[in-house]
Amino acid sequence: MFKATMVAWIDDYAPSMGAALSYYTVFSLAPLLVIVISVAGLMFGADAVRGAIFAQIDGLMGADAARAIQDLLSSVSKPSTGILGTVLGVVVLLIGATTVFGELQDALDRIWRAPARAKTTGLVTLVRTRILSFGMILGIAFLLMVSLVAGAGIAALGKWWGVWFEGWEVLAQIINAVVGFVMTTAVFALIYKLMPRVKVSWGDVWVGATVTALLFTVGRFLISLYIGKTGVASGFGAAGSVAVIFVWVYYSAQVFLVGAEFTWVYAQRFGSRRHRAEPTPEDSLVAPPIPERSQQGAPDLDVVAVTAPVMASLRAGPAQDGGALHAAVRASGSSVHPPSPWHRPSALLVPAVAGAALGAAVVLISRLLPWRKGRGS
Repeated sequence: MFKATMVAWIDDYAPSMGAALSYYTVFSLAPLLVIVISVAGLMFGADAVRGAIFAQIDGLMGADAARAIQDLLSSVSKPSTGILGTVLGVVVLLIGATTVFGELQDALDRIWRAPARAKTTGLVTLVRTRILSFGMILGIAFLLMVSLVAGAGIAALGKWWGVWFEGWEVLAQIINAVVGFVMTTAVFALIYKLMPRVKVSWGDVWVGATVTALLFTVGRFLISLYIGKTGVASGFGAAGSVAVIFVWVYYSAQVFLVGAEFTWVYAQRFGSRRHRAEPTPEDSLVAPPIPERSQQGAPDLDVVAVTAPVMASLRAGPAQDGGALHAAVRASGSSVHPPSPWHRPSALLVPAVAGAALGAAVVLISRLLPWRKGRGS
């Protein structure tokens, strides 16, 4: 399983996908936090929710990174003036917060071999993705509220039982760790189930989400240790806090993608897709299945099957058009998989420019036309 997962991780160009995902995550972080704090703050108050979130960020990334995110959140939460400013601020805020989920869906679609989108449904797909992304944000806010309720309940029980039970503090830490692990697993399960444009069974989702939560729990400790020991922030001077955020988000994205690849491998070998005799349109448009992908050093039978009739056609004489060549490829009974879109410069240029423009627009417009009263801290 581990070998097949890593082979799939390499074949799907996960390092490149993780870089794109981390880029969009950093620019979507402040708008996302604004919405989550606003929704969860309806029950507990914005200050309490903000304090809990930044306490977690401080523990994960360090005080400098937490302070940088807090300053960015404060700039996004400036008071607005006028109806037009409020409306524009809300629209920009929603676009900025949901952008990362669109990139997340593209990454999961590639891992799960989702069929290509029809060009005629581009606008419908965009609207659907944004609505689904906003639903995911509300789901994260709900899970945050559940976590805060659990923390408040544990604190209340501690006041009652702490007098008679000497080991209550240790037990409370264990309960907090278990609750945090369950919440992390639930977040990963929601993403793995709802974001891909293919049907993924809950059995596959829960196994993959649990493994990903374990990897994330161990990985965040190792990432924090790496950031603290290597002095990443000091090497970038004034931009050190931003560099720490990018490094932490990038390696967290890699952990997430490894978990997604594990979920796909599990589904193919032991889960809901193990009985499929031949690839379906969901599986065959991007890459070959695991047995073919994991062979190293063996000749590629698909390439041999395609090359032989094509070379025979070329020896017979040049064709006046591409019909003979196309017929030879089809006669071989094999399919040629399209090259990775991540290796086409034109495919990388458009999202890079669009992402940069969107990030600049989010920061600029939210500074000029923010959407809510009061300054966050």
